[in-house]
Amino acid sequence: MASQTYMQLIRGNRSFRLLLAGQVVSELGNWFNFVAGLGLVRAVSGGDPQVTAWVLMLRLAPFALFAPLAGVCVDRWSRRTVMLVTDVARAIAACGFLLVRGPEDLWLAYVSTFATTLLTAFFEAAKNAAVPNIVGERGLLAGNALMFSSRFLLLSLGAALGGWASARFGYEAAFVINALSFLVSAFSIWLIPAGEMREGETPAVEKVAIGSQGRGVLARVWADIREGWTYIWRTPLVAALIGVNMLWAMGGGAIYLVYDQLGAQVFAPREGWQPDAAAAAFYFASGIGLFISMMLARRAGDFFAARRWTALLIGCGLIAHGIVFALAGLMPTLLLAALVVFVSRLIVGVEFAVQDTLLMSVLPDRVRGRVMITDRAGEMVVMGVGSALFGWSLNWITPHQLTIISGLLAASPGVVWLLLVWSGKLSLPPEAGNGSPDALAPLEEEPRLASVG
Repeated sequence: MASQTYMQLIRGNRSFRLLLAGQVVSELGNWFNFVAGLGLVRAVSGGDPQVTAWVLMLRLAPFALFAPLAGVCVDRWSRRTVMLVTDVARAIAACGFLLVRGPEDLWLAYVSTFATTLLTAFFEAAKNAAVPNIVGERGLLAGNALMFSSRFLLLSLGAALGGWASARFGYEAAFVINALSFLVSAFSIWLIPAGEMREGETPAVEKVAIGSQGRGVLARVWADIREGWTYIWRTPLVAALIGVNMLWAMGGGAIYLVYDQLGAQVFAPREGWQPDAAAAAFYFASGIGLFISMMLARRAGDFFAARRWTALLIGCGLIAHGIVFALAGLMPTLLLAALVVFVSRLIVGVEFAVQDTLLMSVLPDRVRGRVMITDRAGEMVVMGVGSALFGWSLNWITPHQLTIISGLLAASPGVVWLLLVWSGKLSLPPEAGNGSPDALAPLEEEPRLASVG
């Protein structure tokens, strides 16, 4: 069954249009905050790479820490309400950066980053669980591609505009724009009917006894968390897809640190760039590459699935993108390095859209929130640890060497994936382009792919 085109989905699905519009605005503000936040702590700390690494880790670690609870909440409570509350709360948290004036105020930047990331875990869990219900089976690949393409286009535009706004109007303007963007997103979510975000009409919260309190509630929450983890543990394909993401994050954890250090600390002084603009050049190249690849993802996904090459696309895409990214560490100029990053993102974008759509499509609605957020959380844990370790490693290695190491590590899950497929230990459902539908059935025994995660 062919997937919907982008225009068919946008024209025919009002709720998806609203969700997409809210994401466009909030993501634009988010990248203003990201660039301005890194620029602010860099200026306040005197360019200390370990401070930058801590901020990057705080953009990742809280997500992972609270992800299990977020998954339970969005599988039990109204996903629309979760998204509304977290958007408003993120608007408040984003204003914390406005209070940072000197090194003694860096803790405020840490707290604001922590709070924003924590709330984002709940928002993303609700959104990822709701998207398949909003767009339907035929619209899932196109919907995913549009959501991700808009996010990555705004990565480039937001990073570029954020760098320009920070240089022109000061960091405060970027933080105010970020706060306002969350409020606009909340308004868009408010216009979407709550019933369209989950299967069935009865909210899952009714499963909890009215009188449940204290230990009973905690026990139920823990039971729900274990149910999601058990589903992953007993479903080989799901375990493999999540494991691939976590392995990728070993190298991916250094990507933003690479952009900041290679751009602002290496090429900026060497070539006369303004530091924020030099770092933004990498974000711009990365975002444009991912945007273009996401727009190609629907056709590419259908093409590879029709030829039963989906597994090959995932493995080879990861390997190729990592090797190309490593080459950026050998480039002598900022523009050449940014061009290589663009090509790397162009490759991995198609792979990511197909892989993420495959994961969403095989998950039942009752566990989708918990499984999807576990996927993100596992990736965030590894990326957070990677950011800290790579920031620490810059005391001994150069940003160029860090780029090469990051790329090679990011390529490694592609090798593991292909070995699993070619050895017969993993198969895809026929509609995904390879293998047996039994790959989706949870196993009664331990999964064959436990070691992958």
